[in-house]
Amino acid sequence: MEYKVIKTEGEYNLALERLEVVFDAPLNTPEGDELELLALLIENYENINFPIELPDPIEAIKFRMDQLGYKPKDLAKVLGFRSRVTEILNKKRKLSLEMIRRLNHDLHIPTEVLIQDY
Repeated sequence: MEYKVIKTEGEYNLALERLEVVFDAPLNTPEGDELELLALLIENYENINFPIELPDPIEAIKFRMDQLGYKPKDLAKVLGFRSRVTEILNKKRKLSLEMIRRLNHDLHIPTEVLIQDY
């Protein structure tokens, strides 16, 4: 089968159907190579047509706190005073560069999420 960049929804649907057929193909076989190529073509189409927005920085912090079981007092150890944490979580204070660095280092929140305006 000959492949090209997926440009239409119809081509996308056909690629998804074919992907289901070759999904369990072993690596280093013609079907396995087809599977890899289809996955790349589908991923490219989805990235262009269904982009995923980055989360709001404060919502990302709250989500990570929830994952880690952190309370505001725990975040205060990363950012400083508890009152500052409350202001940040309520979007009354902006994150400073140093706060972004600490959140990235200590909570592993990507900087590209934290530097967004909110």
